[in-house]
Amino acid sequence: MSFQDLMAGPPPTHLPEDPAAALLADGQEARDVVRAHPESPLAWAVLAEQALADGSDDVVGYAFARVGYHRSLDLLRRNGWKGHGPVPWDHVPNRGFLRALAALSVAAGRIGETDEQQRCADFLRDSSPEAYEALT
Repeated sequence: MSFQDLMAGPPPTHLPEDPAAALLADGQEARDVVRAHPESPLAWAVLAEQALADGSDDVVGYAFARVGYHRSLDLLRRNGWKGHGPVPWDHVPNRGFLRALAALSVAAGRIGETDEQQRCADFLRDSSPEAYEALT
């Protein structure tokens, strides 16, 4: 291993295809998709985005985003992520994590948890500048 390799940082994490993605793309309701695939970060992210978009309940949006975020961390770790490093937006299966993280930042801000809002925004930007631009 060369000195240059050590400076490069961790390799990008590429998550596997989320089985919920096809169901959501086919128009199935996100709540039904979560029941079929509770492990899906994308399904939880969609639920969070819906709750936050319609303003029905910021606390519910926060809870959905938090579940999606924690499901994402489990999935990231199982796929070689060591707690930091790039999670590219252009790899579509990564978008469930990135969307859940963005929703968590928004929801945290809405319930007054400003430290969490900033931490999540920073984590999103550090994981994928492209996702940060697309989602904020």
